[in-house]
Amino acid sequence: MLTKILSRGMPASGYLMVRFLKSLVLLPALPIGLLVGWIIPDVTAGLVRLANIERYRAAWYLGVPQPELLPRAARRRPGDVVTLFEDKSFKRSLRCLLMPLAMIPELVVAVVSVAGAPSALISMATWKVNNGASLMGLDVNSWTTALTLGPLQVLVSLGFLWWVAPALAHGHAKAALHLLAPSESQLGTARLEQRVEELTKSRAGAVDSHGAELRRIERDLHDGTQAQLVSLAMRIGIAKQTMADDPEKAAKLLDDARDGAEQAMHELRGVLRTMYPPILADRGLAGAVSALCARCPLPVDLRLGELGQVPAPVEAAAYFVVAESLTNITKHSAAGHVDVLMERRAAELYLVITDDGIGGARINEQSDLLGRGSGLHGMLHRVQAIDGQLELQSPIGGPTTVEVILPCG
Repeated sequence: MLTKILSRGMPASGYLMVRFLKSLVLLPALPIGLLVGWIIPDVTAGLVRLANIERYRAAWYLGVPQPELLPRAARRRPGDVVTLFEDKSFKRSLRCLLMPLAMIPELVVAVVSVAGAPSALISMATWKVNNGASLMGLDVNSWTTALTLGPLQVLVSLGFLWWVAPALAHGHAKAALHLLAPSESQLGTARLEQRVEELTKSRAGAVDSHGAELRRIERDLHDGTQAQLVSLAMRIGIAKQTMADDPEKAAKLLDDARDGAEQAMHELRGVLRTMYPPILADRGLAGAVSALCARCPLPVDLRLGELGQVPAPVEAAAYFVVAESLTNITKHSAAGHVDVLMERRAAELYLVITDDGIGGARINEQSDLLGRGSGLHGMLHRVQAIDGQLELQSPIGGPTTVEVILPCG
């Protein structure tokens, strides 16, 4: 029973004592902060952060999920009072001023809960040599008084520890969660701003990825297909000039030109395949991914759910994610087995690729010394370009998991 009382009351008493110490600091700091806050924006921004810390600690103590926090204080110039008093987060965080009002009762409850029983036992044992000993607020001058008031103080202290301190701590925590909670309009605005920021980043990444893809295609066409076509034109021209004088040489040049044309078409098909793989049009996403897994040199356990109708950009993104992942696993992971799961979940395509390799994969803009990272960065940009999500988990020692969610709506 004593263990239950301690496990229930000690965290509550600790929570109350920390709130008292914080209120003791806030008591002189807040008025001073409010006086200079309109001049120094960081002061009012700090008050909003304090309110969020209080809500975080309250949720932690109550054991509830972490709540929505107040949006950051509005950006403003020093002396901009209009923006300051239009800032809903700042006005809501002013409720921290109420904390010092409860500081004395909370300290009394915490001290009685924690120190009441030990001090009673000490006073009972030492009242003869300690002239100032007291129990329940009364002086102790006999064993009768000590043995009567001592146990009574222990019971009162345990009662505070079991019921009063937890009740007061819960009340404080719930009040902090309620009073410092952001309004629905604030949450809506904050979510909208966050969404705009995410879309801005994904758009910038998509633009960069698209530019890099265009440069790659241009380079492939310039260095490969264009060079083959130039060589083809030159051979046909020479064959035309030598046709009358040396038919055999002209025929050989035309044969070479035909081989060059076939090679140019092969390279052109390779370039087009990187833009939208023909296998997707021929076999669909399920068949294309199955072919990728079948060609992988490692054993792949492929689990395909019902995919339904998937838009072409999503098909291409999923295909390239699987292709890039299997290539990375083969080159860098030292894995012995790969698991691929792809299924439709409502309006989203869900894709998970897991290997049992050495782990340590990271998403970097540039390749590391082992040539890892840049492919994952390109994969992330490709997913974000269609408003998808990619999460990489790759602790040292493995396993590595790439989880992708692509919207199909």
